[in-house]
Order: sequence, then structure tokens, then C-alpha cells
Amino acid sequence: MAKAFAAALAVILLGGVAGSAAARVSDAAVLRGEDGQLTLRWSASGPVDVLQASTADARIAAATPVSMRDADGTATVRAGPSERRYFLLRDTKDGSVTRVAERLVPLQQGSNFRDIGGYQGAGGKHVRWGLIYRSGATPMLTAQDRETVSGLHLKQLIDLRSDEERVLAPTRIDGVTYTAYGYSMQRIFEGMRAPAGAPQNGSALYHGLPLLLAPQMKLLFAALLSKQGAIEYNCSAGQDRTGFATAMILSALGTPRDVIVRDYLLSPTYRRPQWEMPPIDPAMFPDNPVAKVFAGNGAARQAQPLVDAEGHAFLLGAFEEIDSKWGSPEGYLRQVVGLSSADLATLRAAYLE
Repeated sequence: MAKAFAAALAVILLGGVAGSAAARVSDAAVLRGEDGQLTLRWSASGPVDVLQASTADARIAAATPVSMRDADGTATVRAGPSERRYFLLRDTKDGSVTRVAERLVPLQQGSNFRDIGGYQGAGGKHVRWGLIYRSGATPMLTAQDRETVSGLHLKQLIDLRSDEERVLAPTRIDGVTYTAYGYSMQRIFEGMRAPAGAPQNGSALYHGLPLLLAPQMKLLFAALLSKQGAIEYNCSAGQDRTGFATAMILSALGTPRDVIVRDYLLSPTYRRPQWEMPPIDPAMFPDNPVAKVFAGNGAARQAQPLVDAEGHAFLLGAFEEIDSKWGSPEGYLRQVVGLSSADLATLRAAYLE
């Protein structure tokens, strides 16, 4: 429990939570216990009113009080396994409100499914909760998991995986607009080979992601710009391709690079590789390179660190490529993805508060 709460707290500390810059509330985090109890903790220089709501955009008038003038920095509520709660912490002195929710969506057989709300954005604002979710693959969700995901009210799903992956592990999320760009995983494997020919996950892969994933980035940002509602995007592990996609979304919203990188490095903690790909008989898929990798490579089913021997995040390789060729993430988004200044303004208006 203590370790889980420390991980949850660390996530919030990376980018703060949405609220007024004048708010005295900080370090807010929500932890779900095995018994369904949600524990909310925060730091503040004075008492706060704690309220809860079932929607991310609920206002104070529509929220239910949990505790008023709470000065001990903790509160608990009960929640069903499929319930998602949003908490509003109102400073009793200046009335400013800080929003916080569980970062990780609790799933029985899901992996790395989390909300990117709360992170710092442009103009002192923060990313809205409940609108943008990143995830690993979802081929083994239970009935309860599907109920939990249904409660997120997703409108669009962008699948960043290859044709081969989608055949082996089709998503169990339904009732949403599903979009994918067809390509072979062989392109990824080629990008993961060092000069000596040995497979590697690191700079060699990430330097190639900006161009390799350009078609998917166009689909993803078109979905965000459509403003139809909550969106989910995923690859298999929810860390490499999904990590790059998250970096570009947060960059577009004005999140500092160090915050983006630290969020990226959380994936090994939140991955559950056993639920990302069902058991595979490679004989049934003789021409599928992904089937061969997952059937014969135990490492493919284990969460690995996302840093090199010197401790540098692999994601920095993508940023290095972008900075050298397009000057900045904004330059990449303009020149490769095709976003205009008006598009960037629209994204910030829609997804920051």
C-alpha cells in the first residue's frame, strides 16, 4: 500500500494538478486500496473544503461534500470497482479550486491505462482531467474492466499498433470510433537494430519515431481537434509509441519537457505485460513477426527500464531528432503533422483549464 501510494504521489508531483496558480494546495494524490477505498492526500498551508463528483468538469455547486474545512491533509471515501471519482479541493481562504483524480485507471486485466490530466500546461493552466487517456493494449479486459472503461465515456480510440499486433490482440473496447493506420511491425523492428545488427530499444528506435509515426500523429491530432469527447490512444506496451504520442500532445499543450520525460518514465511501474498480449501459438501465425517475438522472447513480456546505461531516457532520442530537424516540437507539429497556429490555440483552449 505504501509503495503504491508513493508511486501515485510521484505522478502528481511531476506536473502538479489543475487549479489556480494562487492555490495553497499542492502534492494532491488519490490512491485506491484493494478494498475499494479511495484515499486522498494533499499538502496545504490552511484548511480546505473537500468535495467529490462523478464528472471531471463538475463545478462546486454540483459536487458532494466529503469534509469541510479539512486541515489534516487526508480524506477517504468508498468507491465501487467501476467508479471514477474526481475531487475538488477548495481553498477556504481564496476560494481557488484544485482538481485531482486517480492517475491510473484501475483495471483487473489492463496495462498502463492512465489519465494525463493535471499536468502543467501553457499560461499557468493545467491539462483537463477525464479527456485524454494513454494505454497499453486491451485484448484481455474483463467484464468489470469493460464497465470501468465504459464509465470514462470514450468517444474515440486511436490504435497506434501495427497490422500484426492488431490481428493477434484485438481491443476489447467497443462502442467508440476506432481508427488505426496500417503498417507492418517489421518497420519497427528495423528501427530497433543497432549498427551491429543486435535488436535494441533505445535511441536507434526513438530517433526514427517522429517520421515513422507521422501518419498516426495526424490521425491522433485530428481526433483531438474534433473535440468529440474523451479519447484513448494505445500501442502494445503503452510506453514507446504511446510515450512519443503523449510527448507530442503534452508539448502541444505547453507542458515542460522535464515533466513529459518523467511521466514517460512511469510506464514500467504501471505496465502489466501479461495482459497486453494473449497466449500465442506461433504455428497459427507463421508469417507474423510479432507472434514470433512474443512466443520466443520472455523479455517481451516483462517491463523494462526506459533509460540507457547512463540513465538517459530513451524518449530524449526523439526530442533530439525533432530539435535537430524541425527546431522544436512545435516545429515538428507544424511541418510534419500539419498543425497551424490556430490548431495549437484550439487544442489549448479545449484541453487546458
